[in-house]
Formats: sequence, C-alpha cells, structure tokens
Amino acid sequence: MARPRRIVLLRHGESQGNVDDTIYQRVPDHALELTARGREQARRAGEEIRGLFGQDRAQVYVSPYLRTRQTFQLLGLNPSRIRVMEEPRLREQDWGNLQDVEDIRRQRKARDTYGHFFYRFTQGESGADVYDRVGAFFETMHRNFLRPDYPPNVLLVIHGLLMRLFCMRWFHWSVEEFEALSNPDNGEMRILLLGADGRYTLDRPFERWAYPS
Repeated sequence: MARPRRIVLLRHGESQGNVDDTIYQRVPDHALELTARGREQARRAGEEIRGLFGQDRAQVYVSPYLRTRQTFQLLGLNPSRIRVMEEPRLREQDWGNLQDVEDIRRQRKARDTYGHFFYRFTQGESGADVYDRVGAFFETMHRNFLRPDYPPNVLLVIHGLLMRLFCMRWFHWSVEEFEALSNPDNGEMRILLLGADGRYTLDRPFERWAYPS
C-alpha cells in the first residue's frame, strides 16, 4: 500500500455567502463564487501548497461546489504533476435548496443549542449525515492507496465543517470533541503527516472554543 506522506485539507477561499447571507435566497449554495478576497486567499494557499509538494505528484479531490473549484483553479498547481477527481461526497453540508434567510438564522441559533453534529436543517443535512458521507469517501480513498503508483501527496479542496468532520472520522474523535472545535478560516489548511510509526498526526490543532466535560 502506497500511503501518502501528507494529506492536505484546504478550506475554500471567502465566498459570496461568507459576506452576505441574504444571497442564499437568490443563488444556490453550490453556485456561490469567490470574492476578490477569496481569490487572493486561494492564490496565497497555492504558494504554500506548491512549496510543500515541490516536484512530487499529488492526488487532488475537489468538492463540486463552484467556490471550491475556483479555489483549486487559483492554486496554480502543475497539471502534469497532479491527478484531479471531483468528489460529490465532499460537498458542503446541505441546508436545502434556496433558503429563507430569517428561517436559516433561526435554525442556526437552534443548532448552537442542539449541537452542530446532530442538528438537521429542514430539508437538509445534519453534521452526522456529512460524517457518513466522509466515511464512504474514506473507503474509496483507502482503495486508491492500494495502487502502487499512488502519489505521495493528497490534497482535498473542501469546506470548513467538512474539514473538522474528516479529522473527527480519521482520528476517532468523540462528538463532544468535535463540538468543542471551530472551523478553520477561509483559505486555511490542516495537514495530516505520516510518521515513522505509520500513523498520521495533525500539523496543528483546530482552534478550540470549549472543552468537553
């Protein structure tokens, strides 16, 4: 099994929805674009990722949302050194079609009380649903690891909540641990590094806003 040396998780750059939550009434979540600031965040992330990968090859998995695909395009990776797969299971948590902003704001408050992992948006998904999708993706990814030519680098261009859920699934964190952590900022990365003992460790922790009881 050709296990990669590093697995890089990258949150997309700032999108229209990050600065104007009323846009969800007019534009589907999957069609939101990067802002000018988000494009710059993606370019800066690309500089860092190119420095990490050097001339080594990489397998890239990209959420099918427009903002993640735009982020990937702005990374400036050498197309001859990467293999790219659009992966629908790595999409954002689904809140359900075009949304009534006041209803979504109300549901967000309810989710803060109920818990981000178990709360299910009306016509949408819970964090637990997304966790199940991530687990299904793991099966595909680990099968890919079996290929003798699998690259030493993996890059996932995804979403903030999904980054936490990926690590929760990978490191077997509890629900309480997941709930105590914050999403990374737009354009921010976390890297899983393969150690000499064959185990992966996280390059740096997620910011913590609480401690599990």
